[in-house]
Amino acid sequence: MELSVYLAGEIHSSWRDEIKEKAAALRLPVTFYGPMENHDRSDNIGEEILGTQHDAVAKDAAASSFNNLRTELLLKKCDLVIALFGEKYKQWNTAMDASTAVALNKPLILIRPHEHHHALKELSRKAHATVETPDQALKALKYIFE
Repeated sequence: MELSVYLAGEIHSSWRDEIKEKAAALRLPVTFYGPMENHDRSDNIGEEILGTQHDAVAKDAAASSFNNLRTELLLKKCDLVIALFGEKYKQWNTAMDASTAVALNKPLILIRPHEHHHALKELSRKAHATVETPDQALKALKYIFE
């Protein structure tokens, strides 16, 4: 059995690389997907496809269309979603991706620090599992193959 896993969450730290490296070291049969991690590419994709927009709001709207297309397609194709709510950065995209996973009936592992328990309590109850660290999420992933 091979699984495809969508790694939802902030793109500013190396948490995805750590999970991918540890999964490879464990020889887990997993293919990982995620959001566009090149922030400039994500912000500019609308103009790259449609041309220069008339203002910043239109530029964001254009980029959002193509980012949403990409994200939705990858979320629909994956077998499992791991969503990280980190210590810093606003987590709007993580919340949207995790909620989409729930709406699509995709198994969801939610990673959230203990101090975010209250803010994420409803989403945590919708997830299949809630953990506090990427290492714990990896252990859950490993358990699937035992």
